[in-house]
Amino acid sequence: MSDLELYLDLLSQPCRAVYIFAKLNEIPFSFHKVNLFKGEHLTGVFARINSLLNVPVLKDGNFKVTESNSMLLYMVRKYKTPDHWYPSDIQKCSRVDEYLAWHSARLPLLGTSTTPEKVHHVLAEFDIILTQIEKLFLKDHLFLAGDEISLADLIAVVEIMQVVASGVNVFEDRPKLGAWKERVEEAVGSDLFREAHESILNIKEQHLISLSSELKKLFKRRLLKLLK
Repeated sequence: MSDLELYLDLLSQPCRAVYIFAKLNEIPFSFHKVNLFKGEHLTGVFARINSLLNVPVLKDGNFKVTESNSMLLYMVRKYKTPDHWYPSDIQKCSRVDEYLAWHSARLPLLGTSTTPEKVHHVLAEFDIILTQIEKLFLKDHLFLAGDEISLADLIAVVEIMQVVASGVNVFEDRPKLGAWKERVEEAVGSDLFREAHESILNIKEQHLISLSSELKKLFKRRLLKLLK
């Protein structure tokens, strides 16, 4: 059994990024499912694993990492994964770092439930974010940080797929972004991509989806007016 342990719930965006990366790079690990909707992350047992009471968590022997980007970088360095994920070239690496920093500040808008009072702000922000991804990062490249897939693409796509899971096709009026998503899925492998997102794409109970039916309708109306 591997010393590497991952505590995950694939309903969580960062958990999916960590899971996809580990599986794709054939990194051996023990998978510990933490059911967020059952509150398993709030138990005393889990608090001994991560006092911050959130997932993902990476354990390597007695060493722990509790932040998803740091986990990805830890695996890059420890397992010497292909260079394109986090390039050794300083300028290419800086492009990945640039996106990761931007993403942490801007994109995780939908990880928790959205109240009616906040929905219009979230919608406006999401419009801007999609445009910025296209114009500031994707530009004329195949991927966000260049012409090869990197950690930037993996982190971005799992976040955007959270909105897709709510029933909103965010790629419908954005062919450039849609083509990028297809390239990411192809690079990851369609089977692994579907496996990682199966839980959120197959959710039937509306209370398990971060956007209510009302918010979905608002998203659809707003997405018709996405910034170009």
